[in-house]
Amino acid sequence: MVNGVRAPFERFTNQGATTSGAPVSPDAGFPTTKATSFASQFAAVYLNFDAVRTEERARRLAPFLPDGADPQFGWDGLGRMSAGAIQPYGIEVVDAQNAVVTLAFQSDDRRRLLSVPVFHDGATGRFVVSGHPGILPAPAPATLPAVRDPDRDEAAEQELRTPMANFFKAYAASDTASLQQYAAEGAVLEGFGGTLTFLELKELLVPLTGGATREVTATVVWGVPTGATPQAGATADPGEMSGRLEQAYVLTVVKQGDKWFVQSIRGAGRSVG
Repeated sequence: MVNGVRAPFERFTNQGATTSGAPVSPDAGFPTTKATSFASQFAAVYLNFDAVRTEERARRLAPFLPDGADPQFGWDGLGRMSAGAIQPYGIEVVDAQNAVVTLAFQSDDRRRLLSVPVFHDGATGRFVVSGHPGILPAPAPATLPAVRDPDRDEAAEQELRTPMANFFKAYAASDTASLQQYAAEGAVLEGFGGTLTFLELKELLVPLTGGATREVTATVVWGVPTGATPQAGATADPGEMSGRLEQAYVLTVVKQGDKWFVQSIRGAGRSVG
C-alpha cells in the first residue's frame, strides 16, 4: 500500500525533470536562436518599403514567405516606411514547430516592437513566416528614482584633477607604450591612438572612503574629428565641423609614493537622475 501511494507522488514530482535531474526547457525542440535570426532578417525587409521600389521589396520578401502568399505581404504598394536598429526582444514558443518572435526597432523618432509568427520544419530545418506580423508600441522608458550623491573627498578630487586630465590627454592621443607611464604596476592600458582628442575633464567625483586605492568617476569631453578639409568661402556644414562628446568613466587609481596611477578604466554606471 505504501508503494502504491508513493509511486504516483514520485511521478508527479519528477514531471518537468530529465533523467539527469535538469528541468525541461519550455522551448525544448524549437531552435529559438535560429528563429530569431530568421525573423530579424525578415523584419529588415518587411519594415522598409517605398512605392518606387515595390518589385525589389517583393523579391527580397520571397525567401521568407509561404507559397501562394501575397508578394507584398499585406502592403498595398503606396507610401513609404523606414526602420532600423532591429534587435531581438523576446520569443514565445507555442510548440516544437511554432513560435512568435518579438523584435524591437526604431522608425522615425519612435521605438516600436514587431511580432513575427514563425514556423519551423524539423525535418528540413527550414523556417517560414506563418502569418502577418503585428507592429506594437514599445514600453515607455522606466522612471529613474532619485538617489543621493555619495559624500565627496574634495581634497582627493583636487589632488587627482591634474593627474587625471594628463591621463585622459594621453588616453586620447598616445599609443599603448606611451600610455604605460600613467599605468599602475602590472596594469596594461590601451588608448584611442589619436582617433579622439581630449577637450576637458568636466567633473571628477571621489567618494569619501580613504586609502591608497580609490575608485573615481570622471566625466570627460572628447573632441570628435570629421576628417573633412574646410573649403574657403563655403557655407559651414555642421556635419563637417568638429564636435564635442561627453562621456563618463570609472577608474581605479592607486597612489604609489606621491603619485597616482591608473590600474583600470571602464564605463561608468548610473550618472543621471
